[in-house]
Amino acid sequence: MAEIKVPTLGESVTEATVAQWLKKEGEAVKADEAIVELETDKVTLEVNAPEDGVIAKITVGEGETVEVGAILGQMDIGGVANDTPVAPVAEPEAPVAEIAPAPAPVEAAPAASVEAAPAPAVAAGEAKTSPAVRKMLADNNLDASQVPASGDRLTKDDVQKYLDAQGGGSAPAPAAAPAPAPAPKPAAAAPAPTPLQEAGPREERVKMTKLRKVIAFRLKEAQNTAAILTTFNEVDMTAVMELRKAYQDQFVKKHGVKLGFMSFFVKAAIQALQEFPAVNAEIQGEELVYKNYYDIGVAVSTPQGLVVPVIRDADKMNMASIENKIIDLGTRAKDGKLSMDEMMGGTFTITNGGIFGSMLSTPILNTPQSAILGMHNIVQRPVVMPDGSIQARPMMYLAMSYDHRIIDGREAVTSLVRIKQAIEDPQRLVLDV
Repeated sequence: MAEIKVPTLGESVTEATVAQWLKKEGEAVKADEAIVELETDKVTLEVNAPEDGVIAKITVGEGETVEVGAILGQMDIGGVANDTPVAPVAEPEAPVAEIAPAPAPVEAAPAASVEAAPAPAVAAGEAKTSPAVRKMLADNNLDASQVPASGDRLTKDDVQKYLDAQGGGSAPAPAAAPAPAPAPKPAAAAPAPTPLQEAGPREERVKMTKLRKVIAFRLKEAQNTAAILTTFNEVDMTAVMELRKAYQDQFVKKHGVKLGFMSFFVKAAIQALQEFPAVNAEIQGEELVYKNYYDIGVAVSTPQGLVVPVIRDADKMNMASIENKIIDLGTRAKDGKLSMDEMMGGTFTITNGGIFGSMLSTPILNTPQSAILGMHNIVQRPVVMPDGSIQARPMMYLAMSYDHRIIDGREAVTSLVRIKQAIEDPQRLVLDV
């Protein structure tokens, strides 16, 4: 027997939550095949089988919290899955069951036999149900064994399909029919929408994931500890958009990646951070730590929650390298494949709410960092030009939230102005002025 243990999770991470068992007891697995998913406050990772074998025992259920080194279960190395016990046991008992109930089912309505038929085929009694499904079953006076499950788990769709097959849950309907009888008002038709609401629960309670709990804690911690202010500006995107249009094909041909907006903002932010070191610093106890390196975090929205992978030493990278790194980190973040190290540290963060259509927002600090830049959508707006003419220009609102304990208003406002100037005149990024 071999023990399935929680592996080392990364620096400062000591516990995880069992998110999902990918294999069941008695199921065969191959070496390096994923058998269980663990969720930490940063990433979701898989525990793989060390060798070929069979899952002998699962000791920690889904949703439970475990520490590094904890035993999740046991594996029979080299074992073979045993699928035979179920069929032989069911066969001998079947005839006995048919003899005893024979009188009762004969007198029961044929509909009862129709309902009973699907139950054994599905083995729904063993199907796992969520709180929402159990509520839906209770609301319709059903038992899990009555409803055919489409897979290992009984879902709300399975229950709804069963209700539809039975006439849309017509059992409560007759009870509703007599009630309107004393009321001659046409308003009696109002109960019609009720069945639509009864199709599913009005509420559903789902346990917060480890990642979501940590996100909630850290965001609230930032509000509680930092003196957060936000300064705003707007930037004319014309020059960058024209530059991209002029050189996009050549850029893609040479580097194999499209030239996006984010690489311009990363470069512009680095120039501003170099001019105003406090924006790239952090508070540790009673000390201010000024950093002479530029690890830029880029916020990525994933199905599990918001994560911030870090582009290390971004000041030493060219535009193509930055674009490639952003694509790589973003793709693996959405697939849950980022490592712990790739989300540790970071000196400054950029978040782009514009991809979701946000016009303006006040981003919250990614502690212990002291500042974060928020990008927004690009909209054609009327702008008064230096010559007095009014033109429609592609404008973006920028927002920089900062910790006023370490960054003064002058530094925050001027650093955002530097970013604006670099974007409106991209030659600044090349000439470093």
